[in-house]
Amino acid sequence: MSQINFEQVSTDCQIGKSIFEHADLLGVKIPTSCYRNGRCHECIVEIKDGAANLNSPSKKELFLQENFRLACQAIVEKTSSDIHFGLSRKQRQILTSYIPQEFEILPRITHKDGKVYGDNTILSDYDGFIYGIAVDIGTTTVAFNIVNLESGGIIYTGSFENPQKFGGSDIMRRISYDATPFRGELQKAIISSLNHEIRNACKLLKIRRKHIYEVLIVGNSTMRDLFFGLDVQSIGQKPYKSLTEHELNQGKRNSTTLHSTAKELGIQMSPQGLVYGAPIIASHIGADVAADLIATKMDTEDNEIQMLIDIGTNTEVLIGNKHGMLAASCPAGPAFEGGEVKHGMPGYAGAIESLAILEDHSIRYKTIDDQPASGICGSGLIDVIAELRRTGQLNSLGAFINNSKEFLIEEKSRITIDRHDLSALAQAKSANYCGQYIAAKKYGVQFSNVQTVLLAGAFANYINIPNAQSIGLIPSIDKNRFVKCGNASLLGATILLLSIKKRQGLQDLITNIRHIELETEPEFFDIFVEGCMFQPMIN
Repeated sequence: MSQINFEQVSTDCQIGKSIFEHADLLGVKIPTSCYRNGRCHECIVEIKDGAANLNSPSKKELFLQENFRLACQAIVEKTSSDIHFGLSRKQRQILTSYIPQEFEILPRITHKDGKVYGDNTILSDYDGFIYGIAVDIGTTTVAFNIVNLESGGIIYTGSFENPQKFGGSDIMRRISYDATPFRGELQKAIISSLNHEIRNACKLLKIRRKHIYEVLIVGNSTMRDLFFGLDVQSIGQKPYKSLTEHELNQGKRNSTTLHSTAKELGIQMSPQGLVYGAPIIASHIGADVAADLIATKMDTEDNEIQMLIDIGTNTEVLIGNKHGMLAASCPAGPAFEGGEVKHGMPGYAGAIESLAILEDHSIRYKTIDDQPASGICGSGLIDVIAELRRTGQLNSLGAFINNSKEFLIEEKSRITIDRHDLSALAQAKSANYCGQYIAAKKYGVQFSNVQTVLLAGAFANYINIPNAQSIGLIPSIDKNRFVKCGNASLLGATILLLSIKKRQGLQDLITNIRHIELETEPEFFDIFVEGCMFQPMIN
């Protein structure tokens, strides 16, 4: 009998039962808040194999593309082959480390005379608890801290995969999706997911949702604006600016910050709770990078020239100090985060995260949580390319020396890297290369003049710096100049949640940042071609 599979577990396919019902048999928890009738759109799954064995998508699933289905609507109709499904929202490796920072706690939410205030407005009676949530919405993953706004202590950290991937794996595809008749589904998906996490966290912590009075959101311009329900089409068209940036330039607002309420957005917290979207820097360089500046103290550096690199689906580069900065955005795509690579995967348990080729040509690798290898994540992909180059099995153009089509990494699960994978990784790497190279050149310095390179984000935290240098992902300078900042965007969001003074300081800083569009640079194409080569980066 054919099987229905989820990761390492399986059960017999049963005609007439939904994917949701099979998940119950497997012990797989799929979120839902509508009792499985297709209304909440929370139970999105990806059908990786065997889609032909399922019924045709129902009207309730028309907003989904490709192999995505609602688990409650996808019914097994035949058992001609195995079915393999995955969740659209999964727990990832959570990065909680960061560079600690002291600052004055001065939250927006306070209490006085038995009342809770937001700014100068009474929100509710004071019951002894005031909490807030700092949320970093990435294109691929979402991380959040639940914070005691009185003590400043972080009481919970959570992370989950961004559920919007049914609308595309990158920013431009999601912008295009939001222009379809299904506009609003991406916002609904992210808010439903956040609500699910809030419910679970409050249950675990034994706190009440009504005591959460503020949510602070950071993310790239598209992710932030989608969360607030703004039309994001202007971000996908030249000059690639958020509506808030256009309105700022037209004098219609004095900041790109966004303000809403829990009631307006449907967030399950205090009904009177406030929602704040941190300001963006320019174009695709959003509030997440603004938060990076706060977390890394780059906004306070007086003389030293620093370069901040936040590597992700969309990589951002900033160079300078508090007297002036230059910023660039690099659309790297999802290759280093598990997309466009056959056996690529995000940082889940079982992902190969580090790798070395030994003298006898055998391979030694480590997987996340020491689980059986099921794929390879970004840090592992960097290692395998660097090791293939070091051992002379791959040339700088990304072609195998022996003209083979692929390289076998792990035999049992048949994990490989092939020419198509290398091409996708070369282009993603080159986007990062262009951002760093052009930013340094426009700022007027050599990489050797940069005293500190700040590597922000979860992906950057796990990379092997010498290996990343050898393939040209980051500059070839003294490795001691690199500082891994951890999840700087989440830390910065948490600081902004706790300090209205920091919020104002950030707003003032942003006005002193010059933004450049990489693709408008005359040498961009030549630099991009050079950046596709797997060789050290030198300017």
